[in-house]
Amino acid sequence: MQADRLPPHDIESEEAVIGSLLVDNEALTRVTAFLDPDDFYRERNRWCYEACFELFQRQEAIDQISVAHELERTERLADVGGTAYLGHLVEILPTSRHVEYYGRIVQRTSTMRKLIRAASDISEIGYEEDADVDAALSRAEDALFQIRASAPTRDFVPLSESLDPFLEQTSPLTDLDGIEGRPIGTGFKDLDDLLGGMSRSDMIVLAARPSVGKSMLGLNIARNSAAGVGIGSGATVGIFSLEMGKEQIALRLLSAEARVNMHNLRMRLLSDTEQAQVVDSVGVLSDLSIYIDDTPIQSVAEMRSKARRLQMEHGLDFVVIDYMQLIRGNSRRSENNRAQEVSEISRSIKGMARDLHVPVLALSQLSRAIEHRQSHRPMLSDLRESGSIEQDADVVIFIHREEKFTTEDEWVRENPGLIYPRGLAELVIAKHRNGPTGSVELAVRDEWGSFQDDSRRLADTRT
Repeated sequence: MQADRLPPHDIESEEAVIGSLLVDNEALTRVTAFLDPDDFYRERNRWCYEACFELFQRQEAIDQISVAHELERTERLADVGGTAYLGHLVEILPTSRHVEYYGRIVQRTSTMRKLIRAASDISEIGYEEDADVDAALSRAEDALFQIRASAPTRDFVPLSESLDPFLEQTSPLTDLDGIEGRPIGTGFKDLDDLLGGMSRSDMIVLAARPSVGKSMLGLNIARNSAAGVGIGSGATVGIFSLEMGKEQIALRLLSAEARVNMHNLRMRLLSDTEQAQVVDSVGVLSDLSIYIDDTPIQSVAEMRSKARRLQMEHGLDFVVIDYMQLIRGNSRRSENNRAQEVSEISRSIKGMARDLHVPVLALSQLSRAIEHRQSHRPMLSDLRESGSIEQDADVVIFIHREEKFTTEDEWVRENPGLIYPRGLAELVIAKHRNGPTGSVELAVRDEWGSFQDDSRRLADTRT
């Protein structure tokens, strides 16, 4: 019976780790990157490891005497077995040269114990009465994911290892189809030229005031990347829509694809020609690998779990989140501090991008401050509720549409001789961690729900 079996552990390896720390001052630096106190099965070994780590933090020597004093300070020396136990660990130690090997054994058995505990937790979830099936599955997946998320952190690697991929990927970006590390195209030429596409593991924030078009542009980019417009071949896209239902998203995508008035499409007021365009567009969109989750209230952990499942079952190249301020935080400590909660959400989204190795396009609201300035052009300080969004993001893009703030009469008075920017949007790349900043102009068709390359600007650059 499994109930009669001891959890996985290796006491000899635990004792070899502690013994190594007692005789070699450099040993701790070789295991702290992956070994935590909780990884030790025997409590007194865990206390010894904690004592060594505390001494290391205070930059004090680690040996039998100092560790004994530290254990005495925390009133644990007697429970450990006194100085005799520390001497025993040194006496039985084969060699401190293999401390990392011993530590890996301790860490591996700890992971197995965590897996057993997760299995028990999942079993309890299964026994819950009247449990929502989808919520139960998400909780079960999260229990397993937390084990992987707590896996050892990465350590330093030689530069040569990081340079190897460049020897294998010497072709232009447009020729990198099928290569796992290729960027994802937005489908807008000037934007892709400036960004070099959306890089894997990047958190890209697309921010604007309400009704300026951030959801519209996010869906346009999702459609373009799935269709393989611009850089690369068709991507598999996951859309988390916390604001709109999947039917509304489908309507917007279909209106933009068919280039028919969104209101007329919703009311079914279409001409025969438009109806034919809609039918053709339904076929085009149905062939794209776009998946939509319209759960209105969820956390990043839930989204991460769903995205991992999608990646395992169908593949996943690109994630869109609409929008950040609607995400539920996990930490109870930040319930009364929205800025702290958004900071946690921002860090979690960045972590999700790195874990899934996909670009994550996170839509975000801008504060009202933009409406009270003479210049309505967005700035990084306008990011709503948390400066950590700016810190965590690899790319920050603002949508600026002057026509949303200034009437044509006001424009003519203040800008004599300049054409009113009707139907034009400026994408302001305010932050680009790995490349240049700048701005890009796009044409906007609100009635279709579509952004398009500004044909006038492209014509200028191609002549």
